[in-house]
Amino acid sequence: MGLTKQYLRYVPSGTFNVIASPDCNSTHVTLNGISGRYIAVGACEHVIIWDMRLGEKAQVIPGENVMVSQIAASPTGNHMAVGYVDGNINVFELINNEIVCVFAGHKSAVTCLQYDEQGHRIVSGSKDTEVILWDVVSETGIARFSGHKGVITSVLFINGRNCIISSSKDTFIKFWDIETKHCFKTLGGHQMEVWSAVLLKEERYLVTGSMDQELRVWKLNWTDKIKEEDKITHQLEIVKLEDTDNTEDTSVLQCHQVGTLIRGGKGRVVGLVTDPGQSILACFGTDSLLELFAFCSDEEAKVRMHKRIKKQRKKLSKQKESGEVDPEAIDVSEICTLSDEVRRLSSVKLAAKIKSSCLLMGTSGELRVGVTLASNTVELHSLNLAEGNEVRCLKQITQPGHQREPRCVAISSDNLAVLSASADSVKIWNRSSQACVHTVGVAGARPTCAAFAPGDRHALVGCADGALLLLDAAAALVLESVPAHTAAVAAVSLTPDLRGCYTGGGDKTVKFWQFELIPDTTSDSKAKVLSVLHTRTLQLEEAVTAARVAPDGRLVAVALLDCTVRLFFLDTFKFYLSLYGHKLPVHCLDFSYDSTIIATGSDDRNVKIWGVDFGDCHKSIFAHNDSVTALQFVPGTHYFFTASRDGRVKQWDADTYDNIITLNVSRVTVCSCRRVAMSPRRCYDFISW
Repeated sequence: MGLTKQYLRYVPSGTFNVIASPDCNSTHVTLNGISGRYIAVGACEHVIIWDMRLGEKAQVIPGENVMVSQIAASPTGNHMAVGYVDGNINVFELINNEIVCVFAGHKSAVTCLQYDEQGHRIVSGSKDTEVILWDVVSETGIARFSGHKGVITSVLFINGRNCIISSSKDTFIKFWDIETKHCFKTLGGHQMEVWSAVLLKEERYLVTGSMDQELRVWKLNWTDKIKEEDKITHQLEIVKLEDTDNTEDTSVLQCHQVGTLIRGGKGRVVGLVTDPGQSILACFGTDSLLELFAFCSDEEAKVRMHKRIKKQRKKLSKQKESGEVDPEAIDVSEICTLSDEVRRLSSVKLAAKIKSSCLLMGTSGELRVGVTLASNTVELHSLNLAEGNEVRCLKQITQPGHQREPRCVAISSDNLAVLSASADSVKIWNRSSQACVHTVGVAGARPTCAAFAPGDRHALVGCADGALLLLDAAAALVLESVPAHTAAVAAVSLTPDLRGCYTGGGDKTVKFWQFELIPDTTSDSKAKVLSVLHTRTLQLEEAVTAARVAPDGRLVAVALLDCTVRLFFLDTFKFYLSLYGHKLPVHCLDFSYDSTIIATGSDDRNVKIWGVDFGDCHKSIFAHNDSVTALQFVPGTHYFFTASRDGRVKQWDADTYDNIITLNVSRVTVCSCRRVAMSPRRCYDFISW
């Protein structure tokens, strides 16, 4: 029996920098009898309940390896239903985060979830065009409704009628009878996809949103319990509203459009949301505008109708006196229109695109509006309907995550801190607790690479404008901005002796810097601060895409835009070797710990392993399905990690050329892998997606 080789297994230890996933909805949650304070959002495969008063995580419902796509809170406040992209639905107990039951019936991602008013049943819609009704008490499926030909966008309970409404991208809205398990009515008044639908005002009105600027409002009239003399009245009302003679006498449900609400936002309707009392409607599209509408009570609608009729009659009488209108003109009809039923509230203009919203009406007339934004932000706004239309922002959670996608990461030498940088800020994280310790604003700098300075008290950040930022990690300050290059900085790292650093830029140079302590000119103290002194410059023929100094300090490898990798002696900058074979530019490279092997990753999706002695290619591996964006050796071994835009991180053995492990892609929060940072002590690794 031959010898076997053993490798370390890497398992996920945590996820951070995620405040709210953009592909999941949000909902208000009642915890410990308190409502209006907690908002539940999806965060990768977990569900986070944020305390909007303290700005902290109140509770985390853990998931496994599948992204969350939909969540719904039980009306009783005891359970939380979570739908995943694999089609499964888990019902959790909010007290202890235990799984009550698992429903597996969909073949693809769950797109909508809703509880009934007792919290005993759940209706779900999916991308597989199916609508399924579940019984939470008996933990079984009740019925499967098939008939749509597009993705289900909304599912609604009509609790008073034991019916279900579903909307789909096939432009149809269907009404399903739960007892007979069949569709008894199909609404086809839309020319394009129906993206959302909600019920309002005691389930008497149905509001739908499509691709245009109009929200269509439909009135539902049930005819099974209406007296014969009242049927004629309803039919006459439909005739007056629609100007048509096509009245449905045989259907149990008469559904007619009573009007439209004109949106002020741009693009299609992304979502329609209502509060549990079905009196407030929130609408948002592809922009950052959240529009609010209030459906008035019957008494208030009658008052508004009488005021409107009084105005119109007064205007009509004046026109008759002036001769503008025929004196025998028909008087104003006393019919309650949509303008009497609905009044527009103040719109909320937010800082980024809206991804989800949730409403909650308080007993004192205060409306709590929770929103999640595309900038990884959760906000809570308040609107008091009795006092006025002024919208106040109560809380904004931005500190535990970047507003833009992270571009680079680095791990401190003691494994205690993690640095991540995005276009808006640089954040320092505690690795064990995964909490954000410091945030340094670098708006407009656009960091591209980063590294910790010796001692881990300072950090070096290279930017797209060619600047090299020196950060004080403890004080969260930018100490100095050094104009290192005239083009984007592609690489920054420490020299093996830890006395300096080097940077590579798009201006065809690799520059070497020496650390020095200079007097602090910003204060009167005699303390000194860290700075860098430019010592040498390596001039090249093409723009630099990556650079690395060998651990033994003998060679420096530079990847150029001409798809080659050049090796130079570090002391004299004399040319040593040229590694050619990639078809597209190399964006990442690294030396092994003994400086005998160099591995390169390119846009051609290949990873090549080279010998440093003669520059021979040991192996060319088709490693990923997209560009290889990061590569780094594990300290003390010949194993290395690669990351790619295909969303996968793989570990390889440079001696046997085997793929050791492929890390689970379901934990990726963005679609492409930017950087891989390896812990100096080999105890931990951090991967930025």
